[in-house]
Amino acid sequence: MDKVFKALADGTRRRLLDRLHEENGQTLGELCARIDMARQSVTQHLAVLEAANLVATVRRGREKLHYLNPVPLHEIQERWIDKFERPRLRALGDLKRRAEEAMTDRPSFVYVTYIASTPEKVWEALTDADLTAAYWGHRNVSDWQRGSRWEHVRTDGSGVADVVGAVVESEPPTRLVTTWTSPENEGQEDRYSRVTYDIRRHEDIVRLTVTHEDLNDEGERSDVSYGWPAVLSNLKSLLETGTTMPQAPWEVPGR
Repeated sequence: MDKVFKALADGTRRRLLDRLHEENGQTLGELCARIDMARQSVTQHLAVLEAANLVATVRRGREKLHYLNPVPLHEIQERWIDKFERPRLRALGDLKRRAEEAMTDRPSFVYVTYIASTPEKVWEALTDADLTAAYWGHRNVSDWQRGSRWEHVRTDGSGVADVVGAVVESEPPTRLVTTWTSPENEGQEDRYSRVTYDIRRHEDIVRLTVTHEDLNDEGERSDVSYGWPAVLSNLKSLLETGTTMPQAPWEVPGR
């Protein structure tokens, strides 16, 4: 918490957070231009914000994109503000962040959540068919080797897969990259999206970053911006409490 207050004490760092609040997922060059400051100075301020966990970064090729992470601010709110407010405000208790990235021609969505678990258990929850059935309502079926096929199969006994794709990268328990499309669009290269799961320790918990990119249009981006928070909140609940919440329907992108 001391690092958070130290980071917020500087006006330049607050302006950087304001710029990311206005438009998330900016490069260092874009942030420099928006606050009219030298790259070296901005880099130093961003390092302080990252150390305080107020900024998270995601690499896209040679670029490093910066995202506002409101979790530490929310922790301050919970500790010193929410306890004095009405109980309904406690619904804000889930540690999560939504961020959007629009650096490519096709829309993308980035979501970060923090889970009281281990990387190994989070990896298992993403790749074990029975566990995904419990919190997702679909079984993720594959041997999870690079180049292997994977399927997102309904749990109603029909054996129908609503999503199919390939495993692009598999580095347990830290990184999994898969392609996604509907069975009827299989083989059509321009109909595939790509999902990256990045699993990292954050002190004694886990930070899970899910990036869904190469979506076909803003309609699909809207679908996943609704679907991923619901799915990952259910995953978080399962790993932390052993129970799941009621599953909300999610129209799978590309169907």
